[in-house]
Amino acid sequence: MAYFILAHLGHASGESGGGVKAHLTKGQLAAVVAGNALEFYDFLIFGFFAIQIGQVFFPQDSATASLLKTLAVFGAGFLTRPLGGLVLGRLSDRIGRKPVMLATFGLMGVSIAGLACTPSYASIGVAAPLLALLFRLLQGFALGGEVGPTTAYLMEASPLRQRGRYVSLQNATQYFAVLCVGIVGAVLGGLLPEGAFAQWGWRVAMLLGAGVIPFAYMLRRRLPETLHIASGEAAVPPSRAVAGVALLMIAATTISTYTMNYVSTYVQHTLGVAPTQASICTVICGLCAMTGALTGGRLSDRIGRKPVLLIGGSAVMLLGVPCFFAMLLSPTGPVLALAAGVMSFFIGLFPPAVLTSIAESYPVMLRARSLGFLYALAVALFGGSAQYVVTWLIDVTGSPLAPAWYMTGAMAVGLIGMLAMRETAPVFLTRAKRA
Repeated sequence: MAYFILAHLGHASGESGGGVKAHLTKGQLAAVVAGNALEFYDFLIFGFFAIQIGQVFFPQDSATASLLKTLAVFGAGFLTRPLGGLVLGRLSDRIGRKPVMLATFGLMGVSIAGLACTPSYASIGVAAPLLALLFRLLQGFALGGEVGPTTAYLMEASPLRQRGRYVSLQNATQYFAVLCVGIVGAVLGGLLPEGAFAQWGWRVAMLLGAGVIPFAYMLRRRLPETLHIASGEAAVPPSRAVAGVALLMIAATTISTYTMNYVSTYVQHTLGVAPTQASICTVICGLCAMTGALTGGRLSDRIGRKPVLLIGGSAVMLLGVPCFFAMLLSPTGPVLALAAGVMSFFIGLFPPAVLTSIAESYPVMLRARSLGFLYALAVALFGGSAQYVVTWLIDVTGSPLAPAWYMTGAMAVGLIGMLAMRETAPVFLTRAKRA
């Protein structure tokens, strides 16, 4: 599937379209994006199986109380993301992208296997949720240090006028991870009895990801370094406003993305849909968002980053409430698939332009740490709390449309940042100079 995603790039060593010529094969690029997909797969497994994990680590009389405690541990993993983005991003700018990308893999492997093997509350008492929290913190640190170096790597390995297409692989593989989580959930839900699915089905799903880590690690070891390729870029100091604008855009991106990831929990907990049908809904979300990301990356290279930002952001703001209302009104398979699919396509459309425009706004020696820290900070503040907040809002307000309104408000604020962001696409800047 990684090769399928890469097909839209054409030959990786083909024409550069101006600027640095790409020297990576499709197989090497697949190693980068497959690793990113794997890390997000394991990170999202926790959120997807939140209800089942809650029953194992936080047995409560109230299903909502158990779910809220589980989502709090899920959100705790975001607290260490800014630290990972800053520490590992700085190392990436100093010693290279590849060593840091290897380090994040090792940390992620330890955290995934550790969480999957942690005994239940019934077996070891309060130590169970404490261990789960520890592994979530470690997992968040690793993932926080992954985004900056990986995005910088993809951009530096790309032809100048195909940056958006290459960076879109970052988002596309994240959504591909959502697709995989949905498939695994559907298969396990169909094969396992309900009791087994709740008690240890999620452990199997996590270990499936952990089992791939050694092979993906070996692929990453063969990657060439790209830091020296970009060393000749002009070190133009970024505007002081870039950081603030970037935070607004990433906040809107992460709230909409994690609200989409919450759909499986939402349709089970709020709409009473069976886990297998919820898994199918997750598959649709992942597939449509992945398609949107690849489309958005290509468009941003052709018409500029800003138009894609505004089109995608406006669509999400306008469609969020109608899509959730349709799912609430008729929680049947076709309606869930259509509503979730349309919403997910536009949620996936604009993030590649967000990441690319921010990365293009920073010089190479500040790129990984700046992008990594800003991304991790926004995700920690808004992504980590998104699923907890919407569950709490539904419980407090009694309105099942609370997630949609929360996402709509976030996108309205994010559009302010998108309007303020300067255009950074090379094709647009070239035309401007000629004019």
